[in-house]
Amino acid sequence: MTHQFHPSSLREYDIRGIVGEALGPDDARAIGRGFATLLRRAGGHRVAVGRDGRTSSPMLEAALIEGLTASGCDVVRIGMGPTPMLYYAEATLEVDGGIQITGSHNPGNYNGFKMVFQHRAFFGEDIQTIGRMAAEGDWDEPSGETTVTDADVEDLYVDRLFAGYAGGAYRVGWDTGNGAAGPVIEKLVKLLPGEHHTLFTDVDGNFPNHHPDPTEEKNLADLKRLVADKKLDFGLAFDGDGDRIGAIDGEGRVVWGDQLLSILAEPVLRELPGATIIADVKASQALYDRIAELGGEPLMWKTGHSLIKTKMKETGAPLAGEMSGHIFFAHNYYGFDDAQYAAVRLIQAIHVIGKSLTQLKDEMPAMVNTPEMRFQVDETRKFAVIDEVLDRLEAEGAEVNRTDGARVNTPDGWWLLRASNTQDVLVARAEARSQEGLDRLLAQIDAQLAASGLVRGPQAAH
Repeated sequence: MTHQFHPSSLREYDIRGIVGEALGPDDARAIGRGFATLLRRAGGHRVAVGRDGRTSSPMLEAALIEGLTASGCDVVRIGMGPTPMLYYAEATLEVDGGIQITGSHNPGNYNGFKMVFQHRAFFGEDIQTIGRMAAEGDWDEPSGETTVTDADVEDLYVDRLFAGYAGGAYRVGWDTGNGAAGPVIEKLVKLLPGEHHTLFTDVDGNFPNHHPDPTEEKNLADLKRLVADKKLDFGLAFDGDGDRIGAIDGEGRVVWGDQLLSILAEPVLRELPGATIIADVKASQALYDRIAELGGEPLMWKTGHSLIKTKMKETGAPLAGEMSGHIFFAHNYYGFDDAQYAAVRLIQAIHVIGKSLTQLKDEMPAMVNTPEMRFQVDETRKFAVIDEVLDRLEAEGAEVNRTDGARVNTPDGWWLLRASNTQDVLVARAEARSQEGLDRLLAQIDAQLAASGLVRGPQAAH
């Protein structure tokens, strides 16, 4: 027995693809067999399995469990819920690993698998190993009976989210976009003081109202309307599997991922002066300056939830975040990205700081920046282009940070060009203090691309 995965499905941080084209039950079975084999060889034998609300998730769950048991692992099913609920189960139940079936923030026809192996992120080379094992049929056979049991962790998870809450009572709008976080948020808002209004908390894998990706401003239109109509203090939004948060203030302005992190960092640094706070290379310079101003140690790291989690463990950082709205708390929590928990901590931080979210947004330095610009490039060229850019910049004596691609500081501000780990795209971003400065930065990006025979062409799909 061997299995070949679709070459596009084995990504850097997870396994993902369009169901029926690049992903199906045979892939799920092979993932189960490979993961179970690796876990048993590492001395483990119990795996927690969760799934999001996509229409294809139950089918993939059944096949995954077949694969896990066929290679000798016991399975604990936790049912439908956000990805962080699976991470919570893996951290608190007597299991050795966990797998969430989820298409993350992709359209409804996608699905995939996010994995945790003995309390650490399972990514990169681990995922390639699953592919090689499948191609060789290098799977263990069970040595005895295996069991599949169910664990109802939703209420425990909600209680854990609320545990130790010491925030005030606010008037908040919540939009889960028909994603897997809906039922958890419905339970959570009943515990929180204040007045809460929820949107689209019924789980529907076809996402009939809007696409659940809070980093795209157009997906926040319903939440903005709700906050304006009811004159709420602020609004919170979640992606399809509840591991990324979005927010708007009382005036309907987006509070971006790096801005949320600058707010969340303040109470943490009051409690842990000098602590390291990690953000990814796409985050604003204003965030790094703010962390330093609050007495923290800012650390710029590579984009990608698995890479950030790994760096947090290595540095002992209590808090980390990404531009994309992944927020990771190790302070009083488990160190994984959890949008539901980030929401609770944000409400608490606003209370501790003693200013409204609108005022906090007002006080942030005014920067002019681009959204994340993504454009198609041949898979075989994407990393080579970045190397060419770095070589040219070095020859020019530019001030470059090479943490993840090229991040260039100039008197106008900074620009970034990096290769996506998950798609055949280059990602660019620029930030300046004025529109003229931003135009100069964009001209530098275009000049570098042109020197490598590329044009900053039409935006690639997410």
